[in-house]
Amino acid sequence: MTDEHDARPHRAADTGPRLAPLTEDGWDPATRELLAPIPRDADGRLPNVFTTLVRHPDLFRNFLPFGSHLLRDGRLPARTRELLILRTACNTRADYEWGRHLPLARAAGITDEEIRWIGTGPDAEGWLPADARLLRAADELHRDARLSAATWSALASDHDEAQLIEITMLVGQYYMVAFFLNSAGTRLEPGFAAETLPEQQT
Repeated sequence: MTDEHDARPHRAADTGPRLAPLTEDGWDPATRELLAPIPRDADGRLPNVFTTLVRHPDLFRNFLPFGSHLLRDGRLPARTRELLILRTACNTRADYEWGRHLPLARAAGITDEEIRWIGTGPDAEGWLPADARLLRAADELHRDARLSAATWSALASDHDEAQLIEITMLVGQYYMVAFFLNSAGTRLEPGFAAETLPEQQT
């Protein structure tokens, strides 16, 4: 039973998207130009996150370079990045974010066993200390909107100043995207929906 004062995010009932993705046959030339750099999925379609967000073209145009930099050109190793993103997806109950990042996490060397541990959090048995610190950082940012002195100091032992900045910005970026995805009701594409978001433990 859930306490009425439990502040953890919960999944809303799936009643379909509040904002439907724009279908390709309805793209005007400006929309087509904005979406042109986005890689297509194996089925030839663009991810729903982009074809929904493009309904706000000015925001899309400015958001894309920042998000792309963190995802493709940031200073954090891919494994570090994906551990932070997946724990943030758990904390925000963002099914779309979780589903889209599982393949990226596996490509970065995160094992299926570790993926199961992400739902348990930093205290799951088996984490290397460096990995547990990352999940603890994601949890502190979620809960307190800041890193504790102890976590900052621990992270500083194996991250430089730019990487410390990027850790906080990365979690914040995927928190913001989760707000959008969850509120818009963006549906995960069928090819990414095989594994559900684990129940969060704190």
